[in-house]
Amino acid sequence: MNYPKEIRINEMVLRDGLQLEEKVLSVEEKHSIYDSLKKAGIQSFEFGSFVHPKLVPQMANSGELFTEIAQDAEGIELIALVPNLKGAQKAQELQVKEINFVFSASDTHNMQNVRKTTEQSIEELKEIHSFSKESGMKLNVTVATSFGCPFEGEIPESRVLSCLKELEPLQIHTVTLADTTGMANPKQVSELMSKVVSEFPQLDLGLHFHNTRGMGLANILAGIEAGVTRFDAALGGLGGCPFAPGATGNVCTEDVVHMLHSMGMETNADLSALLEASASLEKLIGHPNKSYILKAGPYDRKYPVPELSN
Repeated sequence: MNYPKEIRINEMVLRDGLQLEEKVLSVEEKHSIYDSLKKAGIQSFEFGSFVHPKLVPQMANSGELFTEIAQDAEGIELIALVPNLKGAQKAQELQVKEINFVFSASDTHNMQNVRKTTEQSIEELKEIHSFSKESGMKLNVTVATSFGCPFEGEIPESRVLSCLKELEPLQIHTVTLADTTGMANPKQVSELMSKVVSEFPQLDLGLHFHNTRGMGLANILAGIEAGVTRFDAALGGLGGCPFAPGATGNVCTEDVVHMLHSMGMETNADLSALLEASASLEKLIGHPNKSYILKAGPYDRKYPVPELSN
């Protein structure tokens, strides 16, 4: 297998990572996470979302955070999640340059998430597409529950491909398929993504995995082998969907970077700096995170040989 030389990481901790945390972090605390990740070489961030603060109070200060970090963000992608046209308009008012709209391949999950059917969300996407084009904002789309729904179970491949056909004429900047509650397996990822890459070669594709059942890294590898080179991840493995039962954290950024670097693929990220950021994150959230590498160290870590006792 000839693996790609470089993989792009889109950091999700400031949005997806923090939205299930009991502690609501201040702008200053979020800014410190951003600074530590930027220092580690991360160049793409989903920094927050413009949802109603009563629904996701952890994201209520996303606008304030953007105003601060945008002042020194040359060469950095700062992406806001928007649930609807109103969210896109809010992003435009703040001069956000890139937004991400999410809808679900599963009607049931989409209803739980935004109180609309998948088809209704796609119609709203078309409005957002027109608005973002007029406003000069890049528009990304994430198709949630692409690998399974906690309510409906298996999502047919034909359903996912049908959603992508709806997106094809819109010329979306990046299209990400999301495993919202960690139901995917490597064989499934390989088969679906091989078809997607073949049928939609013009799409800039990404993948978003959760490690709910411990298969996140294996699924990333299956995605890479199918031709995908952009992946979402969250520092410390934090995160999950507030509207999906059993949701747990994203694949962990430092674990992903460690795997890729050990296989000879580059990410522009500095693993040592990521581990420092992960340790600082634990102090901010007040509990251990889910990073394996923070606990065990990288694969090439060497220990002193203990002296043998007589």
